[in-house]
Amino acid sequence: MKNWWKSGDPWIWLTASAVSVNVLVVCGLLILIAVRGLGHFWPTAVMEAVYTEPGGQNSRLIGEIRDQETIPTTRLHNPGYEITTEKVTRYLIKTGNRKLLGMDFRWVLEPQLHHQQYPKDILVVEQREWGNSYGYLKAIKQTGQVVSDDTIAAVNELQQRLQRASVIRDQIRQIEKHKIGKINYSLEQLRLYQRRLELNNTFDSIQPAEINRQKTALEAEYQLLGQQLTHLKQEINRDSLTLEIMDGRLVEIPLANVVRFYYPNNLSLPEKLRFYAVKVKEFLLDEPREANTEGGIFPAIFGTIMMVFIMSFIVTPFGVIAAVYLREYAKQGWLTRTIRIAVNNLAGVPSIVYGVFGLGFFVYFIGAHIDKWFFPEALPAPTFGTPGLLWASLTLAILTVPVVIVSTEEGLARIPRAIREGSLALGATKAETLWRVVIPMASPAIMTGLILAIARAAGEVAPLMLVGVVKLAPSLVVDVNFPFLHLERKFMHLGFHIYDVGFQSPNVEAARPLVYATALLLVAVIIILNTTAIWIRNGLREKYKALETL
Repeated sequence: MKNWWKSGDPWIWLTASAVSVNVLVVCGLLILIAVRGLGHFWPTAVMEAVYTEPGGQNSRLIGEIRDQETIPTTRLHNPGYEITTEKVTRYLIKTGNRKLLGMDFRWVLEPQLHHQQYPKDILVVEQREWGNSYGYLKAIKQTGQVVSDDTIAAVNELQQRLQRASVIRDQIRQIEKHKIGKINYSLEQLRLYQRRLELNNTFDSIQPAEINRQKTALEAEYQLLGQQLTHLKQEINRDSLTLEIMDGRLVEIPLANVVRFYYPNNLSLPEKLRFYAVKVKEFLLDEPREANTEGGIFPAIFGTIMMVFIMSFIVTPFGVIAAVYLREYAKQGWLTRTIRIAVNNLAGVPSIVYGVFGLGFFVYFIGAHIDKWFFPEALPAPTFGTPGLLWASLTLAILTVPVVIVSTEEGLARIPRAIREGSLALGATKAETLWRVVIPMASPAIMTGLILAIARAAGEVAPLMLVGVVKLAPSLVVDVNFPFLHLERKFMHLGFHIYDVGFQSPNVEAARPLVYATALLLVAVIIILNTTAIWIRNGLREKYKALETL
């Protein structure tokens, strides 16, 4: 045993065990997130049952069973319950119809549920506002008049009218977001142009007429689009459906507010798979609704990837230049050692400190001066003197630059001295040796630093809350208006989206599955970005592998 301890094998086994436990924990966490997140999009069967209230009254209950748990009976403080067992199962049921019932989730006890069934004609109506509605389809109306009250024939009629409403909604969105948005952007640019001329005292007698001519043309186009918009909104509000909800009330739902409808208890397996694919596609490509608790998260995906790309373009040259100077040019002494210690310590500074620094230095100092020098016509409204994508990327670049510096220095140290001397002996200067031989051979180490920087930057949230991330960005940082990439705009981020949906949402139960789904997506984005960088690094490593063995 003594020899075994001295052999070092116990430490090898201990290390292997620790790594195994960590891998199992990470895999278990990912599986939990995947199951909870991806299961959210599967169509759940809708139950109808008789529920006995604590006072003994019976009522009809319609909804989806979203969760269940077994609790001790002692936790039931309501005296209306007559339960003799020590433990009882209770269900979390999504009853929908939040606009009418005030809440769309409720806990009910299993012994209080009777006559549970799953009728095939229960309809689920997914709305753009107020969540889902559950009930029985009773009629379809056009301008208030019933056009179909046959529940079987009404389905096809409803589908056609919903497609019509969807087409009109797309036209409205096209006009509001793109055409009118472009006119508003052009009007604002004209106003800024006029203000710029006034500040420069170059506003002559000809320019006002030209500006007014362009403004008049834009306003005329705006009025024409406004008339089209009014007509389309009248058309989209033409049709509605009548639904009988669980308390017996007949509710009229405009099709303008309907995303889709379906009979969950009557779906076959292929139909469920198709429904699941549509929901996943909507989650990835659409914009959020209902305070981010419904719809998609495409703006957050786009904002996260854009921020990581810009951060990478900034941090890589700065980190490499700093490392090359420290390793190749700086005189090795106490000052260099102090700088290295400072760089290493910077990696351990809390990220919120970087956020405060970015807000004060980039936004309030540099941004304010950029506005003063280059955008005086827009003041007092700030252009770069407000949190945005550029400042968020720069802040994260500073946060991650120590990782790139350390990794690059390690890579430079691994280059054999003989290669440098051979290059110099052939007549190359030191700069040429660095540029053509040393840095290319150190590129795998540079990529390793970049991989670590991407992993940390993509998951950071605290500093971004101060320098550019918002709950809901009105538009993407890329659009059709010049200069097409708007670095001054605020943006959405997957990490902040998780925080917002999980802890700031007014409807916690509805938002919980989205927290898992968004977390899984954030992990997937980080894995994709890192895999791409690792693939590039491995290619570079193979390319210079022969030289490293010299």
